[in-house]
Amino acid sequence: MSTVNHIQDLNVASNATPSVKDLVKVLYGGKRFGDHVDEVWPNLFIGDMSVANDRYSLWKLGITHVVNAAHGQMNCQGSHDFYGSTVDYYGVPADDSPSFDLSRYFFPSADYIQSALDRAGARVFVHCAVGVSRSASLVLAYLMIHHHHTLLEAINKVKERRWIFPNRGFLKQLRALDMKLHETRKKKRRATV
Repeated sequence: MSTVNHIQDLNVASNATPSVKDLVKVLYGGKRFGDHVDEVWPNLFIGDMSVANDRYSLWKLGITHVVNAAHGQMNCQGSHDFYGSTVDYYGVPADDSPSFDLSRYFFPSADYIQSALDRAGARVFVHCAVGVSRSASLVLAYLMIHHHHTLLEAINKVKERRWIFPNRGFLKQLRALDMKLHETRKKKRRATV
């Protein structure tokens, strides 16, 4: 039995969020390389700064919205001015450090992505420097918040299309989000019974 299947079986049996150690094992599995940009959900892309800094590539992809998870960092200087009037820009000034509190951006970023994708023809590009930690964490939070995926389901969904590896601090914050969302949904179910 693969590590992923074993963890999924444990998760289903206990309704618990896997440990950070178990999540790291899942993340290590599968392909260990990625393109500069990958569509990980319909009209939702994760990529790196080389694509973010190339307006022609974004135009070819039909990108209408950019979420920069490394706003203000070196080589990730995106802004409304850089992209012009055809692309809406949202900056998240995150450090790729386990001690950085990315969780405060989970709901605002998820809401921004959902609002963008609710528009006909919208295509959202979420990036950071390499496109595996900060940007991936925001997309995982989006799938958990707006599509009711567990953290493990969100990771597996994104990993079908792109290699990702949020740092351990972000994984802890995503676990906390997963547990909070699980409790909230459980309370709602109880209230409707």
